[in-house]
Amino acid sequence: MASHPDDHHSADGPAAGPRSATVLVYSSHESTRDRIITALGSAPVPALALTYVAVDRGDDAVARLDAGGIDLAIFDGESAPTGGIGLARQIKDELDDPPPVLLVVGRRDDAWLATWSRAQRVISHPIDAVQIAAAVAQLLVGEENAVGAAG
Repeated sequence: MASHPDDHHSADGPAAGPRSATVLVYSSHESTRDRIITALGSAPVPALALTYVAVDRGDDAVARLDAGGIDLAIFDGESAPTGGIGLARQIKDELDDPPPVLLVVGRRDDAWLATWSRAQRVISHPIDAVQIAAAVAQLLVGEENAVGAAG
């Protein structure tokens, strides 16, 4: 079962230290997986410490998500043969408690497909470190301006 931001708060406020989260990164392209992980790093904002599970096949992504323990899924919309857009829709339909999805699309004009896929956030290629860190921080810790606050 995935944890949620509220799971890390006590009656006195947020727990000390950064929130740890596990991020699944799906792309059939190794270079895209590497760019996403490199852009985010291990701590994209002070309140967040990330670990990664990288997969290159859609069926592996579904199996890993079904096993649980994933706090966020990042899907490459340009993957083949299983595209990230369809995969996002599939996990929302098939899994009982899917994590939030960040979809990376090839063109800004493809962003409307994110609505169909039910992804919570969408960004476009090329991967921009500030843009992806802001999207991840918003999804995992609810900080809209977390990157700006980080310096």
